Amino acid sequence: MNHRRAAALACSVAGAVIVALDGTVLTVAQPTLRHDLAASYTQVQWTSTGYLVAVASLLVFAGRLGDRYGHRWLFAGGMLGFGAASAGIGLAPGIGWVIALRVAQGVCGALLQPATLGMLRAAFPPDRLGMPLAVRTSAIGVAAAAGPVVGGALVAGLGWRAVFFLNIGPALLFGALALALAPPGHEPAPAPRLRLDLPGALLLAAALGCAVHTLVALPDPGRAGPVTASVTGAVTGAVAVVAAAAFVRHERRTEHPLLPPDVVGSAAVGSAVGVLVAASAALSGTLFVVTYVLQDTLGLDPFHSALRSLPLAALMVLAAAVCPVLLRRAGARRTTVAAMAGLALGAVVLARATGTLALCTGFALLGAGFGTVMVAATQVVVRQAAVGSAGVAGGLQQTAMNVGPALGVAAATTLRGVGGGAGLPLAVLAGVAGAGAVAGRALPGRAHASDADGRGPRPPTGAAHEAVPVLPRDHEA
Repeated sequence: MNHRRAAALACSVAGAVIVALDGTVLTVAQPTLRHDLAASYTQVQWTSTGYLVAVASLLVFAGRLGDRYGHRWLFAGGMLGFGAASAGIGLAPGIGWVIALRVAQGVCGALLQPATLGMLRAAFPPDRLGMPLAVRTSAIGVAAAAGPVVGGALVAGLGWRAVFFLNIGPALLFGALALALAPPGHEPAPAPRLRLDLPGALLLAAALGCAVHTLVALPDPGRAGPVTASVTGAVTGAVAVVAAAAFVRHERRTEHPLLPPDVVGSAAVGSAVGVLVAASAALSGTLFVVTYVLQDTLGLDPFHSALRSLPLAALMVLAAAVCPVLLRRAGARRTTVAAMAGLALGAVVLARATGTLALCTGFALLGAGFGTVMVAATQVVVRQAAVGSAGVAGGLQQTAMNVGPALGVAAATTLRGVGGGAGLPLAVLAGVAGAGAVAGRALPGRAHASDADGRGPRPPTGAAHEAVPVLPRDHEA
């Protein structure tokens, strides 16, 4: 691996890890933040909701910006902005500032996330994407496992503000690295014929933003009052539906659609995005339900609950490392279907688990299934798209990974209230994973992989050979 590819991989991993850590450590810091700033529960919830809405609204358009102006620039701007917003939150005098800066942080997160995948797509040949994606997924797994521990230690020792100061150094370092990666003479020229579909971007942002807001607000209507929450949810849900319909109509008529035909017209890409939504929904919803089972039903404290969930992170890292081998031998279709089946089985095992061995087995199945799906489905999305559409493809992948958890937690909470226990929601979430396995059958099989790596047929002629020098124009999907 040459130094440019190594730098692209380092930046991609760093961007993914910073975002993953930020989300997990914030959860640990929120109770102390609420107390220190005399904030309400609703205000504290908006420190997460504001971020999620901003990210979900802008991911696809940010990916398109990367296709147009270069993923390296979008990544650098997103990382530097993310670090600056983190510093501002750490110095914020009140909860209003925290919420506003979290929204700004979400905007920056939307810029950098598609670029992390876009940089990999431009730096590595299509038949060699398995290894960097596996490294990236493993790093996310480690960050997710370390987040609560790191966050708890920082909050206990230095206070909640230290959680945000943690982001500043890495964000500045890797943002600067991305800027220094390619001298001006090596930077590819912008794509002058690629026009930005601003009306489409606005309609998609409205649809996704309102949809995520509706899903995030649904689990706890009591905070705003049942009637108010119901009315708000109905309004935002209706806006999401109308905006989505208008977006589809616009995309069919415009000459330069936000979602190019080579991306949305690919059955493999659509299947992979659907699998990612199902997998992330099943995982997040299951973890939400099982957390209550461990602490409320089994009477475990947070520390011992975390110990029993460690196999999830361990198997996620291991599965990501092994997945490229599985893709070469079995293809994306078989690998993904088997992984989704394992994810569903994990939810079923956890629905009945009470002892340590059964709990660890269930968590291990979740981690193995999810880690494998992350690499396999992401690889299909990134590889099937032409280099010129890599940003949009990355934005779709990241959108799936943001909408899925919101959908899973909302469904789990609603079903838990209806059934009064863990059995019904976990059964439904296992069914969601099963539906993902069915969707995975549309992925390319090994027989169709031109390089036997399980990623399916090569992209359109010329697309796979538009080798951009490493970090130029890659965006994180």
